[in-house]
Amino acid sequence: MSGIEEAKNGAQAGWEEAFRYFIIFKTAEGRSPRTVSDYGKHIRFFFKKYPDAFAQGPALRQSLLAYFSEPVKPATYNIRFTNLKVFFDWCRAEGYLPENPNPFRGLKKKKAEGRIVRIGPDVLTALLKLPNREYFSGTRDYALILLSLDTGIRPSEALALTTDDVNLKAYEVYIRAESAKTRVSRTLPFSNTTAAAIADLMRVRHPLWNSGTPVFCAATGNPFGLRDWEDRICMYSKILGTKIRPYDLRHTFALMYLKRGGNTFALQRTMGHTDLSMTRRYIALNDDDLREEHRKASPVEGIFKKRITVLKVAKIKKPE
Repeated sequence: MSGIEEAKNGAQAGWEEAFRYFIIFKTAEGRSPRTVSDYGKHIRFFFKKYPDAFAQGPALRQSLLAYFSEPVKPATYNIRFTNLKVFFDWCRAEGYLPENPNPFRGLKKKKAEGRIVRIGPDVLTALLKLPNREYFSGTRDYALILLSLDTGIRPSEALALTTDDVNLKAYEVYIRAESAKTRVSRTLPFSNTTAAAIADLMRVRHPLWNSGTPVFCAATGNPFGLRDWEDRICMYSKILGTKIRPYDLRHTFALMYLKRGGNTFALQRTMGHTDLSMTRRYIALNDDDLREEHRKASPVEGIFKKRITVLKVAKIKKPE
């Protein structure tokens, strides 16, 4: 076996061993199954493209530079960056890679605004009419749509709720730290309408399901995953003739909350944002609404439009 082949085999064994213990560490650290799965997906994808990246010398740095030079959207770039940096920082801290030089030196995330979609009232009304509440799945979908619109809860957080997390008497749900994206628990209030929809869902649960069975589960009692929820929303979207994602319900809540006079700092806490930078995106979009409303309702514009109209009439009026 040549020296090059030995290096390649060593690189393969090296990253796979490090990866195995990294996943064990992150699971023990309390990361959610989805987060751990995302780590695995992005790390494997990188090493599938660059199998020799873990070899000694400049191979890792060169592979990372090539990988992050690929023409992808900023959001995709940032997801890749975050997952790989966490892994390689851990490898350096645990001695799988030398601490210096840092292979990520000079690399940073790209500015990405993300996709914020506002669903109009007419579309929301039509969407809420689609779930067939004669069946468990329709009752679940209806309640889940209302809860998402009423609280801005993340889809993954909603799907992790158990009956112990829902307090119908207090009109609130409790997001446990292990279910929250930011690993910080929070309590979200909801309206009478949402409470009634969740109560209907509770009434049609199978009597053998215990408190550990998710509130928003499959008709069999098995967990109802994010992909399953995306498929259901996609089905409704096709009927409506417009594209809607589960996360769009969260965005719509935030935009409508601010438009109806909600407090910015309260919105930050409700949404589970660690700082105001994410919340400010919704403020900026609502500023556009304010500008449009001002354009339509400005007293000064009204006065001058009338004056311009009068002047135009005066100019074209012919003498008798």
